[in-house]
This record gives sequence, C-alpha cells and structure tokens, in this order.
Amino acid sequence: MDENLKQLFQQLGEAMNQSLANSDEVASVIGQIKSSGYDIFLAFEATIGFSKNEDEQSSEKLGPSLVNANGASPELKVSPQDERFLKSLRIRLDDAA
Repeated sequence: MDENLKQLFQQLGEAMNQSLANSDEVASVIGQIKSSGYDIFLAFEATIGFSKNEDEQSSEKLGPSLVNANGASPELKVSPQDERFLKSLRIRLDDAA
C-alpha cells in the first residue's frame, strides 16, 4: 500500500474518531450508562475495503482488498450481542458467510 493511501486511511480513522467524540447522541447514551452506575469503555475496529478504479488499474485485474490495523486478513467474530445489535440495525448475517 502506498504512503499516500496510508495517510488517507489515517485521516479517515481520525475523522471517524472525531465524529463519535462529537456526537451528542453517543454522549447522551454514555451519560445514561454512567448515571446507571456503570463504567464504560468503547473500542472500535474498522476494516476498510478498497480497490483501484478500473481506469487506473494496470492490465492485471485486482479485486477488493481488506486490511486492518496490523495488515492481516480480518477475522469475523460475532457474539450473540453483536447479532442482536446488527439485527436492530436491520443487518442480517448469512450463515454461509
């Protein structure tokens, strides 16, 4: 991955962090959790897929690439809580996936 793309991914991560940090809705829910007597710690991991535009690709066809922070192929681990959350967002996971 070239340095420019790495820099853009870093900027994307920073923008996502700022978006969550500045969200009144997120702050409100965190406040409700804390006022209920709980401490809270949030950790997010993003996996980003990318591919070159067709007109910029070399003669070799490239498929989408998935990367995570350590450069390894991502592994999907879904807990029952994750499934309930995704279902609340109307996101369905196929068993075959």
